[in-house]
Amino acid sequence: MSRILIALGGNALGSTPQEQLHLVQASAKPIVDLIEQGHDVVIAHGNGPQVGAINLAFETSAKELANIPNMPFAECGAMSQGYIGYHLQNAIQEELLKRSIHKSVATVVSQVVVDKNDQAFQHPTKPIGPFYTKEEAERIMAETGDTYIEDSGRGYRRVIPSPAPIKVVEKDIIQDLVHAGHVVVAVGGGGIPVVEDNTHSLVGVEAVIDKDLASRCLADELNVDFLFILTAVEKIAIHFGKPNQQNLDRLTIEEAEKLIREGHFAPGSMLPKVQAAIAFVSGKQGRKSVITSLEKAKDAMLGKTGTIICN
Repeated sequence: MSRILIALGGNALGSTPQEQLHLVQASAKPIVDLIEQGHDVVIAHGNGPQVGAINLAFETSAKELANIPNMPFAECGAMSQGYIGYHLQNAIQEELLKRSIHKSVATVVSQVVVDKNDQAFQHPTKPIGPFYTKEEAERIMAETGDTYIEDSGRGYRRVIPSPAPIKVVEKDIIQDLVHAGHVVVAVGGGGIPVVEDNTHSLVGVEAVIDKDLASRCLADELNVDFLFILTAVEKIAIHFGKPNQQNLDRLTIEEAEKLIREGHFAPGSMLPKVQAAIAFVSGKQGRKSVITSLEKAKDAMLGKTGTIICN
């Protein structure tokens, strides 16, 4: 059997804790399908809606209540890892027990090192938080100075820097847990972005690491066989949303890179997923990346659907 890292989209987990608590029950089933097949599974997840909501709540409270401090973004990311991990590990544990599979599930609050000189800090691109109309976004930008952009036809969202991941600080403990047969939730929301100062201490920074790129980084460090990037669509498509949309079953690295150059994949949406898949597959012969929807994960593992990127 294989070792699989599953990168689960934050938008698939809903916008509120109540909605998320319901949705993770459905998310757990295809994950446990893969565990039931005998695979070792590590789960990463996004946190765009969740970390944005946490940050907004603290910002609003700090403005209106004198005794409430504003919360740094790194700490907001850590909070989102905790509460998403709490929901995920309980839902997965419950589904495992229903099937009489006796494995433990644990969430590792994960830090990911980035370069403090990364150019991404000068050009924010990562959407977070709730969606707004154009008029609402323009009003908020005028009030706060934050940057909002249109996100894949779904509305306007705040964007913040998204530096490239370099290494996962807690990779050794994650590796030990996987070797011991446990199911691990890690690098939630791309991990807490930290930089190393002159004394090699870790300092949190105002950013969100793309969860697909962080998942690729951890997948490399754990030397997994498959990187599953689960999203809202069953397959990658070119000319997405147009009459000539074409779904893709299989791509080589060269074919995927050509499609990127032609501009087929939206930044902050499908582009980082394809880039992460390419980077993972390029690292070692025989690896495969699979991009598909959550509910199709089991079928994709059997080669029945999804888009496979291979070398």
